[in-house]
Amino acid sequence: MGAKGAALSNAISYAVNLVMLFLYVRLSSSCRDTWNGFSMEGFKDLRKFADLAVPSAMMICLEWWAFETLVLLSGLLPNPQLETSVLSICTRVSNELGAGQPQAAKLATRVVVYIAFFLGLFLTLGMTLLCHVWGYMYSNEQEVVAYIAKMLPILGISFFIDGLHGSLSGVLTGCGKQKIGATVNLGVFYLAGIPMEVLLAFVFHLNGMGLWLGIVCGSLIKVFLFASVTWTIDWSMEVSREH
Repeated sequence: MGAKGAALSNAISYAVNLVMLFLYVRLSSSCRDTWNGFSMEGFKDLRKFADLAVPSAMMICLEWWAFETLVLLSGLLPNPQLETSVLSICTRVSNELGAGQPQAAKLATRVVVYIAFFLGLFLTLGMTLLCHVWGYMYSNEQEVVAYIAKMLPILGISFFIDGLHGSLSGVLTGCGKQKIGATVNLGVFYLAGIPMEVLLAFVFHLNGMGLWLGIVCGSLIKVFLFASVTWTIDWSMEVSREH
């Protein structure tokens, strides 16, 4: 089935995951006191839930869609088979506040950012040092392997930045600032990242590397903005707001 088979298997895996989660929640004794089945009570205060849920969904989807444009735009480049295959490989490759503990929340923020920093640094170094090896895990064609080796240092930087803004996104979500996150994602990816992709790939003829550099630029701006927001958070005030 080729590419259709890959897409179908991905859809099936998501469906199986959904069914297993449903069965676990429905049958597990650990969930017996937290969910007693479907009820109209589930629609109580739905507006308040939607105020957080919709921006959260948009915050995630705007970022996902921006990365998907990499593969779509790669089809317009010279030698689209090579560009698409390499970029497809690349794209694969608030409890403390509720408890009324602002210092613990602040500490948790620092810990998760430090972990993301050092793990991202380790991953970036590994991808860069082994850039001529990774390609053989996905293809035996020398042209693809050589291009992957050329792309991996940039991809490593992208993963490093992605780890940081992923951690900071979690902090903003835990503080109920999803609207800020969604607005930032809309701006950095669709007003900066994607236009930069097009400019570097098609105007400066950097091809696939230009596409990825564009999204890296957007991610870098996102990290800066998220870090700025996180830095200005008044944790004591956040605790008061939660209560």
